[in-house]
Amino acid sequence: MVAFSRFDARHYPTLAVREGYDAWAETYEATVLDLMDLRLLGRLASIDWRNVRRVLDLACGTGRGGAWLKAQGVAAVDGVDFTPAMLARAGERGVYDRLMEGDVAAVDAAGGAYDLVTMLLADEHLAELAPVYREAARLAAPDGRFVLVGFHPWFLMSGVPTHFDRGPGDPVAIESHVHLFADHVRAAHAAGWRLAEMEEGVIDDDWIAAKPKWADRRDRPVSFVFVWGRP
Repeated sequence: MVAFSRFDARHYPTLAVREGYDAWAETYEATVLDLMDLRLLGRLASIDWRNVRRVLDLACGTGRGGAWLKAQGVAAVDGVDFTPAMLARAGERGVYDRLMEGDVAAVDAAGGAYDLVTMLLADEHLAELAPVYREAARLAAPDGRFVLVGFHPWFLMSGVPTHFDRGPGDPVAIESHVHLFADHVRAAHAAGWRLAEMEEGVIDDDWIAAKPKWADRRDRPVSFVFVWGRP
């Protein structure tokens, strides 16, 4: 793990994670593009979503991921997040069987209960990766998978933090940490996971149509997805 402050090119005021997402909850849906995470999920070849019975959506936020999973035919989805305002938004969607307020590294759920564990756009807010990889291993069935989608470390290291406008002309960042892919592999292997599939998302025409100011970042990586399984 490398401190994001070493790369920060914008120097926005920085909020703690829970405080930041509580403040962002109202506008989050209008800010985060499906291109960042849901498009990558749709590219995965190693998971037959229709045959996934039960998923735990770690750091479920407003429930965008849960809604996508249900739309693919997943039978049941539970969610956990430690931000009350985000959980309230997730509850409004009506797609979760159970929503829990809590830490993604210490979930109040039985071990081995899930065919699939997911976590979207949250790893950069964790100071350490090992605890969440261990918890995903505990929660997943022996033949289960762990799908993690993240904000690409390259993008963070180019100086762009996770951020939003708290009000007009008032951009703020949320506390972030840079985890290299090697950090993920070490944490995953220590928890018994092995990589089954990986994809990276880059700034392309669709991105530039949505965010014209990003044209100078064309073809540069912005997000990634890992699918972890066990031997």
